[in-house]
Amino acid sequence: MDKTINLDPHPKTEKAKLKQKNKRNLMLSQKQRLPKVSRKKKATRFRRKLLLTGIEILSLTLAIVLLIIILLGYSASRFSGTSFFGSLLPFATSILFFTLLSCVFFIIWWKIRKKLQLYSEFLTPILSLSFVLLIAWSITIDQATLAYSNFRTLMGGKEEAGRLLVTHQVYAAYRRHNASQLQKMIDRSQEYQQAIQDAAKSFEIDTHILQGIAATESSFIPRNSNDGGRGLFQITQVPEVAILQAHKKLGTEVIFLDNPRHNAFVGAATFKHYLTEMKGDLFLALLAYNIGPANGGLRSIIQQYEASDFTTIQPYLQTLPRDYPIRVLSYSLAFRLWQEKGKLLAYEEGNNAIQIQRMGIPGIHSGL
Repeated sequence: MDKTINLDPHPKTEKAKLKQKNKRNLMLSQKQRLPKVSRKKKATRFRRKLLLTGIEILSLTLAIVLLIIILLGYSASRFSGTSFFGSLLPFATSILFFTLLSCVFFIIWWKIRKKLQLYSEFLTPILSLSFVLLIAWSITIDQATLAYSNFRTLMGGKEEAGRLLVTHQVYAAYRRHNASQLQKMIDRSQEYQQAIQDAAKSFEIDTHILQGIAATESSFIPRNSNDGGRGLFQITQVPEVAILQAHKKLGTEVIFLDNPRHNAFVGAATFKHYLTEMKGDLFLALLAYNIGPANGGLRSIIQQYEASDFTTIQPYLQTLPRDYPIRVLSYSLAFRLWQEKGKLLAYEEGNNAIQIQRMGIPGIHSGL
């Protein structure tokens, strides 16, 4: 007779319960982890959607702004004048029209957007980005560039009108240059290129402007003139502070004006001094450079006639100093063209005028 005592009357039942409990715990832990994964995916989707929507809104806004600038530029040219019915009223009406057109565009875009989103969430941002890039590219086309220039004149007021007047004087002066003589002078300048570049870099001046000054002063034929001018930049009277700066940059105790490098550094230091004195006004700085410090220099003339800029001071000056900045910048423009194009473009041929204007005059902001 088997006398073994069974302490667990239902061993199989207990094992089954334990197994079922472990299974429930496993399922519960999996359920607890699922919401975390789901929340992570939702957060990622939200960030992506926010980024794509931001790109779309920014692109569309920029596209509309650029388009309005171009259209207003065309309108400013088309309706230029002071007549109320012939100019002012049509221009005001065009602004209203462009505003309504923008609203209609956004309504149409919203309807198209819903359909595009059914295919892919990336379609609308890509399409809006392509749209703004297309309009930005169109600004580089000749007629659109002209429209943008008209818009700048419209918004810039007196300051932009004055800048435009003077820049066209520079373009006209460049156009009048004898191409063969100008080319010969550029060829002569190569001998002094390194000295001028070093001086420009030392005093943080546009190299082309220094080249323009040297071209105007000596035509790159260094000499001692009857009026006391010496060397490449025809140095005469120099402010003491400019001489000190030239000494410092050259690292020498004695300056020899017959040395082209020394001459270039003194010329650069002098121009930089006047540029600072005239608060960055390029035209006034060139005038001051030409007039020099005698009798109070340009500052005394400005105070005497209460002139504030080059446009207003021109009528009070004699022919030579009045034309000096124009001559310098026309030569500077020639050097820029030679460097960037490898040749001197004839201003009146083909679309060269637009190309040259788009390139801009050294020292004068004319880009975007």
